[in-house]
Amino acid sequence: MQEKVLIIAVKQPKQDEERFQSSLSELQSLTETAQGNVLKIVTQNREKVHPALYVGEGKVQELDEFVNEMDIDLVISNDELSPSQAKNLNDRLGVRIIDRSQLILDIFAQRANTKEGKLQVELAQLEYMLPRLHGQGKSLSRLAGGIGTRGPGETKLESDRRHIRRRIDDIKAKLQAVVNQRVQYRSRRKENQAFQIAIVGYTNAGKSTFFNRITKSESMEKDQLFATLDPMTRQIQLPSGFAALITDTVGFIQDLPTTLIAAFRSTLEEVTEADFILHMVDVSHPALENHQRTVNRLLKELGADSLPTLTVYNKKDILQEDYIPGVHPSVTISAHDPIDLKRVLHEVEQMLIEQWEAYRTFIPPNEGKLLQSLRRRTIITDRYYDEEADGYRVSGYISPDHPLKYRVKEQHESE
Repeated sequence: MQEKVLIIAVKQPKQDEERFQSSLSELQSLTETAQGNVLKIVTQNREKVHPALYVGEGKVQELDEFVNEMDIDLVISNDELSPSQAKNLNDRLGVRIIDRSQLILDIFAQRANTKEGKLQVELAQLEYMLPRLHGQGKSLSRLAGGIGTRGPGETKLESDRRHIRRRIDDIKAKLQAVVNQRVQYRSRRKENQAFQIAIVGYTNAGKSTFFNRITKSESMEKDQLFATLDPMTRQIQLPSGFAALITDTVGFIQDLPTTLIAAFRSTLEEVTEADFILHMVDVSHPALENHQRTVNRLLKELGADSLPTLTVYNKKDILQEDYIPGVHPSVTISAHDPIDLKRVLHEVEQMLIEQWEAYRTFIPPNEGKLLQSLRRRTIITDRYYDEEADGYRVSGYISPDHPLKYRVKEQHESE
C-alpha cells in the first residue's frame, strides 16, 4: 500500500526559481519511485532555514493541520535536515520525517542487486544515520517500516554507536577487497588495450535502454529514477569492426547525498577509466539544461571532464518540436531506432578518426594475426590484397599511444 506523503521545501533568496521548481518535481518523482503518493507540496520563502524546525513556527502549525486532515504517513523535506530539526518536526507533527538524502538512500537500498551495491548502500545509510541516532530510537520503534527505513533495518539503527562503527569498518574492509578486484580487472583491460566507452547521464535519461539495444543485453530498464545501480560492461563493434567495451553507469542527480558519492566512488571510477564518454540527455525533459550542468559538474569532480565526449540527446520520439542542440559534438536520437543507434556508433568513429593518427602499411600473408589485431584495435578505412607485392595494403587510424603503432611502422618501413 502506498504511503501518503507531504513534501516541504524552503526557498531562500539566493536560490534560482527554475532550479528550485525542478528540484521539487524531482523530489516528487523520487517519492513515487519509492512507492509514495504525494498528496501535497508546501513551500515557504525564507531568508534562511529555521535552525530548529527547518520551516517557521506558523508553517509548522499549518503542516500539522494538513497532516491530520489528509491522514499523512510521512513528511519529506527537500533539503537535508539536521538531527535536531528532524527530531523537533517529528515531535510536533507526530509522523515520520525524512529528507531528500534519506529518500535517495532508500531507493538505492531497493535497487541494489549485487553484493557490492548492497554494501555501498548500507555503508552510506549507516554513515548518514550515525550522527542522527540520538532521539531516533523512540520514533523508529513507534513508527517502524515504510519509506526511508529500508536497508540496514531498524534493529541496526537502534543499536549503539559502537556496533554501527564496527559494521562501518567491516563494510569498508569488504568493499576494499571488491575495489582491489576491480582495479585488477581494469589493469587487465588496459593491458589488453581494450578501448572503453562509458555511458553517463542524469538518472532516467535512457542509458540502460540505449545500452541494451546497442549490446543486445538485458540490464534493468524502467521509466523511473535509478533503475540501474550496478555498472554493466559489454563488448561492441564500431562500423569498421573496431572493438570497444561499453559500460552502463549509475544515473547522476542534483544534490546527491555526499555519503552516496563517497560510497559509490569505486563504481563511478569506471567513468574516469574510460577512453570516451557518451553523455546521454533526455531531450524531452523540461529541465534538460539543468541535468546537463549537474552531470558536467560531477564529471569535473571525478576528473573526467577532459575525456572526449559525445552528447547524445535521447527520446526524440516523444519530442513535440525539433530540438536545436547547444552542445557540439552531439547527435539527437531515439534509443528504440536501430538506424539512430548506428548513427551514434558512426559519430564515435568519426570523432576518433579526427583525434587519432593516420597510418598506411603493408602486411605479408603470414602476418594474419597482425591483420586481425588491426581490424579490432584500429579503425581500418581501406584494405586490399596487392597481388604483385603478395600482401595486404591497409590504411586507417590508430590511437597515438597504442603499442600496435610501432608494429605498423615497422611493417610500413619493411615494404
